[in-house]
Amino acid sequence: MRKLSTLFVPGLVAMTLAAAPVLSSAYAAGSDEPSSPPKSDTSTKKSKKKSSSVSDPKFLAAYRTAYAAIYDKQDYTGAIGQLKSLRRDDVADVANLIGYSYRKLGDYQSSKAYYELALKDDPNHVRTWQYYGLWQLEQGNREQAQYHLDKIASLAGTGSSEYRSLAEALDKPTGATLVY
Repeated sequence: MRKLSTLFVPGLVAMTLAAAPVLSSAYAAGSDEPSSPPKSDTSTKKSKKKSSSVSDPKFLAAYRTAYAAIYDKQDYTGAIGQLKSLRRDDVADVANLIGYSYRKLGDYQSSKAYYELALKDDPNHVRTWQYYGLWQLEQGNREQAQYHLDKIASLAGTGSSEYRSLAEALDKPTGATLVY
């Protein structure tokens, strides 16, 4: 047993250290940053294929590249292509970023479709509720944006960055130029 823990603990520490830059960049960058790359799915309702692909190092590396294209370079068109090439737009984190990119490009119908796909995969995906709430505001749907804000409050609390971001946007007068 001691031999097993001698091998297991260093491996666990190495995996944690490898993930730290991604997690810290996601939280340090503020409210317009997405969640960290998709985590391996452990729920029993998801298929094994879906879970294994999300934890695949190649998948995670490609996701991080697309993530950087969005948040570091504002290359939304390039990121959409990168994310779609993963063939995992049924994963909430991937669909949400595709939706976010389409929204930034002004393609609201495509954006909506991907936000809904993300919520189909994970109805509790807080970042999607935030981004879709911002989408609602940009469409002039303040009541729907408020619904999204209430949903975020129930999932992540009123102190979460997602809640604060959408609440701040809702506080702006109708017709104000929105920049998210």
